[in-house]
Amino acid sequence: MKNLLYIGNHLSDSGKTETTIETLSRSLRQEGYTVYTVSNKKSKVWRLLDMLFSILKYAKKVDGVLIDTYSTSNFHYAYLCSQLCRVLNLKYIPILHGGNLPHRLKTHPQLCKAIFNNAYKNVAPSTYIKAEFEHKGYSNVVYIPNSILLKNYPFKDRNYETIKLLWVRSFSEIYNPLLAIRILKALLNEGIQASLCMVGPDNDGSLLKAKQYASALQVEVHFTGKLPKEDWILLSKTHNIFINTTNFDNMPVSVIEAMALGLPVISTSVGGMPFLIENEQNGLLVAPHNENEFVDAIKKIQQNPEGTQQMTLNARKKVEGFDWEAVKSLWISELN
Repeated sequence: MKNLLYIGNHLSDSGKTETTIETLSRSLRQEGYTVYTVSNKKSKVWRLLDMLFSILKYAKKVDGVLIDTYSTSNFHYAYLCSQLCRVLNLKYIPILHGGNLPHRLKTHPQLCKAIFNNAYKNVAPSTYIKAEFEHKGYSNVVYIPNSILLKNYPFKDRNYETIKLLWVRSFSEIYNPLLAIRILKALLNEGIQASLCMVGPDNDGSLLKAKQYASALQVEVHFTGKLPKEDWILLSKTHNIFINTTNFDNMPVSVIEAMALGLPVISTSVGGMPFLIENEQNGLLVAPHNENEFVDAIKKIQQNPEGTQQMTLNARKKVEGFDWEAVKSLWISELN
């Protein structure tokens, strides 16, 4: 498959976070592939119609279709696009991003079978998703992790006298941004010097709720909105702990990036996170919805700088395996 159509939410020009459809398509083009991408339509209805029309438009020009597959409402985009590919006898590859896709396997088994059993391959960005799909009887699943260009992420040693928390994600309810604000409040209540910076665009109204929540708790939070990747990487140099407060997750690129930068990561132990982070070896895992466990983990980092330094070195070593130079051979193997 040298000519590809990539179906997903290409919405960074509309203020959303850059996603895999942009990063992966760019990397594949550099390897000599022709990749058409859709859709950048803001309206969900027009976006879906654009996706379906593009499959019809490019059916005779491409060898296969990549379909970003999530576990929320966009799951139905993947279903409709995959079934049109079947009608047109086009090979298609769902890329299994949704951290809650295992729940979809239980609640929508017939739709899932229609999508995933008929796929040329299903690409799982985490061993967690691969294991969950195989447990449900799917044998056509390959593991290809999300990748980064490691050279763009300079590793930095940090000190932890003052806690400077960094949170990077789209503001969505499933990522539980309000928990980050409660963590800051709990630290300040204990007399610990701390600050919080939250980076990312709004997705479902959660940004406004977070601002109102911070005001109600009388804590000062720095909300940057969406930042270009280079800008938040630069911003990371002035912060010393990365927190991931999500309720559902798979293999988030922002956490991989934080590990590459030398930021100690504290994450909820949900979905694919225990498959990425080995607790106390390359990061710290805590229960979801629990600011007290986050605070305890932050104290552990602050009180043991030597252990924290080794943990961040281990994390950097871990994510070296996610560098595009290491990952690209896996894609080339599946697409050739």
